[in-house]
Amino acid sequence: MLGRNPLFILAGNGSYYNRGCEAITRGTVHILRNFFDEPRFIAVTAYKNEEQFRQQRLKETDPAIIHKKMHMSYKRYDFHFFVRNALIIYPKILKHITYKDLKPHLEQAKAVLALGGDNYTVDYGKPRRYQTVTALDDLVTAKGKPMIIWGASVGPFSKYPAYEKYMINHLRKVHILARETLTIQYLAEQGLTKNVHRVADPAFLVEPVEPSRRSSTFEIEEGSIGLNLSPLMKNYVTDGSMTEWMRIASQIVNKVLEKTDRKVYLIPHVTGTAWNDDYLFLKSLLSTIPEQADRVVLVPPVFNASETKWIISKMTVFTGARMHSTIASLSCCVPTLSLAYSTKAKGLNKDIFGHTDYCLSADELEPDVVAEMIKGILSESKNMRNHLEQHIPKFKDLAMNAGEMLRKILNEI
Repeated sequence: MLGRNPLFILAGNGSYYNRGCEAITRGTVHILRNFFDEPRFIAVTAYKNEEQFRQQRLKETDPAIIHKKMHMSYKRYDFHFFVRNALIIYPKILKHITYKDLKPHLEQAKAVLALGGDNYTVDYGKPRRYQTVTALDDLVTAKGKPMIIWGASVGPFSKYPAYEKYMINHLRKVHILARETLTIQYLAEQGLTKNVHRVADPAFLVEPVEPSRRSSTFEIEEGSIGLNLSPLMKNYVTDGSMTEWMRIASQIVNKVLEKTDRKVYLIPHVTGTAWNDDYLFLKSLLSTIPEQADRVVLVPPVFNASETKWIISKMTVFTGARMHSTIASLSCCVPTLSLAYSTKAKGLNKDIFGHTDYCLSADELEPDVVAEMIKGILSESKNMRNHLEQHIPKFKDLAMNAGEMLRKILNEI
């Protein structure tokens, strides 16, 4: 019997400065509360600095969640930087350093859930050392505890054959709750089926919450278009040139305004890090088109995941580069164009629509193409909303079913 107040460790996620990471945590907690008796949570998260860690603990609204940190973020070229890079060569030691705040709670935990969505992919480049990606799994399974890759995409690893061989062998010892069928299909091709189960991203279950008047400094005009563009896209659209990506992004906004004649809301979904801050990027973008200032609204970075989802839900059409910004819109039945730099966005679109017609790859991201796609979605928005209203409840059920699957896993131990 699991008993009352079971402890679950939620590990590997990012901070709430990433609204997608917050949505994953909130959705996960919601799921587990439906299947377990007053569960407790220790969230072991990666932070960029001590201030982020302090703010996350300070602003946490759920008393059942206790925040700990992963010891993996160091200033470049200080003593810890060199120690960490030396330890990468010796991953058996590294995992004890990275997860030292997790270890005291591992004995009591019923299971460890790997959150984050795309940690088990190569979307952000080739791994430096194989075992650093899977150190958490090794630490948990060595203690005989269930390790769950939770509501995530996995792979494909095929462009790195040696790494693929290593990862497929490694994944046999964990449980995988996959959030889209492309992951299911890929793993089945690699011979992984018994420990793989289909769910949906826990962020589907996050409820939109209207911001208080005190925190909201703008009005949302009916019939508007929401747009999320991220600085990260430069790596996929312009081979890393921020100047060129800013030029293209500015043209995208101008073309959307020209072809739709609607107000545009620039909506950040990730903040808190200068090189990867949607708000700072969108603020700079807006400064390049001062003549459009009365037709473009930059949403301030003060809203949490539920409030940001509410803002997105008020858009007539939404276009997003961050995958969880599109999960926010799709789960609110808002017609959505996904700007995809990985297979996960394509997998989500294929599962929901049966095709990827509402998904643009990085090499297709021309301003005219984006604007025409948005214009086309506007013209068929009624049919698109009807489709989403019919299908999104199934994805919410799939997300919730992860709790039932976890309970079965634990009951079989």
